[in-house]
Amino acid sequence: MTLSTVVPLTDWNFPSEVLQSTAPVLIYFWADWSGPCKKIAPLLDELAEQYNDHFKIGAINIDEQPALAAAYGIRAVPTLVLLRRGQVAEHIVGPRCKRDLEESFVR
Repeated sequence: MTLSTVVPLTDWNFPSEVLQSTAPVLIYFWADWSGPCKKIAPLLDELAEQYNDHFKIGAINIDEQPALAAAYGIRAVPTLVLLRRGQVAEHIVGPRCKRDLEESFVR
């Protein structure tokens, strides 16, 4: 994964990066073996750079952080979950184009 502007999330930093964040956080649940994840990753990197003043993007590798994936009911990747003040506001399963992602998450 080459998401340089996306924050890698783990059990350790999840509370501070996500739950205590004053900005909305878009969580990208992904896996190395997923072709659709590899396809959407560059789009998320673009969104992270373009909209860094609107929200933060974090990434969770489901194979390395299975407890976090289970906590959010992740059954397929890629899955995107938007949290506002620690609460789930949006949940999208499967790859999307950049325009669809902007319409869903940039408000």
